[in-house]
Amino acid sequence: MESGRKILPDSNPAKTNAMADPAAQRLTTLRNGLLRLHKHLLDLERAAYERDVARIQGPGHLLDLLLNDPWFAWLRELSQFVVLVDETLDLDEPATAADADRLIGEARRLISPGENADGFARRYREAMQRDAGAVLAHRDMMNVFAALGSKHGD
Repeated sequence: MESGRKILPDSNPAKTNAMADPAAQRLTTLRNGLLRLHKHLLDLERAAYERDVARIQGPGHLLDLLLNDPWFAWLRELSQFVVLVDETLDLDEPATAADADRLIGEARRLISPGENADGFARRYREAMQRDAGAVLAHRDMMNVFAALGSKHGD
């Protein structure tokens, strides 16, 4: 994002390579699912912030809050993970099946709302307890994982 390019949920510079490479294809599917989940959680937190704290003045203000405000800190772990997937897809050497398996496994662990957990997992669980849309977004992500699991070993 430093170059000013806007990354949309279904676009990625590595997408053309992903079509021919099963590992990159799996990572692109993972990335797109995570971005949809992230968008839902961000929209949920934005609404809560505007309800409880102050109105967000625009995209630049939201970006500043995302990067610096403790209210949004819990989402940074998911944001950083999406960046890690993007960076893996953008490497000069194509991602391997082992890379895809590792990142999918890490994503599964990240997207596991834990009752006694802290950080992202705790706040993710709380989001699902207060918002039916978060539960549906979680279900959609579980469907992505199921699809990725069925492609394991491609």
